[in-house]
Amino acid sequence: MSFITRTSQFKIYLSEKYLAPIVSFLIRLKMAHIFFVSGWIKANNWDSTLFLFEHEHPVLGLPAATAAVLATAAEILLPAMLVLGLGARVAAFGLLIMTGVIEFSYQSFPIHQLWALLLLVIIAHGPGSISVDHQIRKKVLG
Repeated sequence: MSFITRTSQFKIYLSEKYLAPIVSFLIRLKMAHIFFVSGWIKANNWDSTLFLFEHEHPVLGLPAATAAVLATAAEILLPAMLVLGLGARVAAFGLLIMTGVIEFSYQSFPIHQLWALLLLVIIAHGPGSISVDHQIRKKVLG
């Protein structure tokens, strides 16, 4: 094996071992921050939140108060799961659904496509090795 081949393999190894987990963690942090801030604002301005769900973006088939509680709870709980990397694929899927609802029923913005892409990365590749999910998998599978 040539020196160039070994060097390239070593770079790939370093990238997969150290860079990929950090990038995965940063993606989770960014997506968690976006949704958590939204949920926190909703929770701390409840009258405004109810008004929004009644008049600005009602959710088809749900009373406004129920939709407001569910959306606010999801925007606080799912980001916390993402940060921890606990049930991260499930959390990312929930936030992907929320992104779709926002995009197609309330307001369409190009940034939603980026959110969807980053959430799909988490769903497809998992949360990475800096996560509770990874630690659980290591203990269970050995």
